[in-house]
Amino acid sequence: MRISDNPVHLAGKPLTHACHACAFFHTDEEKYRVLLPFILEGVERGDLAAHIVNPAQRGMHLARLAQAGVDTDAAQAQGQLAVRTWDETYLQDGKFDPQRMIATLLALIAPADAPPGTVTRNIADMAWSPGARPDAHDIVEYEARLNQVLPEHHNPIVCTYDLTHFSADIVIDILRTHPMVIIGGILQENPFFVPPAEMLEELEARRMAGVTPASAAR
Repeated sequence: MRISDNPVHLAGKPLTHACHACAFFHTDEEKYRVLLPFILEGVERGDLAAHIVNPAQRGMHLARLAQAGVDTDAAQAQGQLAVRTWDETYLQDGKFDPQRMIATLLALIAPADAPPGTVTRNIADMAWSPGARPDAHDIVEYEARLNQVLPEHHNPIVCTYDLTHFSADIVIDILRTHPMVIIGGILQENPFFVPPAEMLEELEARRMAGVTPASAAR
């Protein structure tokens, strides 16, 4: 990832190292207000963009980018912008497979055909997770395992969470699996981050004790 010569900016701050961040929002307006500058900076620099979105909102997402000045047709045709849906990533075959998704994400953040030195800016909408899809435990375990396999100098990954969909205990667990966090539109190092091995050990202990997380959906 480009760091010192021409740093990537996220939520108004330059990234000084690899970034796996959770970003908590209450509304789409808040989310786009924070993330559009990050996206547009990348487009202007010729960076790649990989976005994972709700299938029902793919058109709206592209419209938001177009309204901000992105030629989305050209960017997709040239391979600069990849917009994938939950059904193409997290929920292939209608189910969540953490190991498969980790492999899918690793391919998105470091595509084999990316020009040398190119940054891929990754945004993943996690609103797919409540309800009858994977339970909250699986989501937290996935985020922890992802930290174990990310390269040391990986490209930025921003996992967006809609606070209206999650209970407080799930938000806390999600927070603990991300080294960085965006809250109130501000990016910061996460003082509550738990190293993945420790987090996975805790999750396994909960499972053995029969402790299940509360429902993810509010």
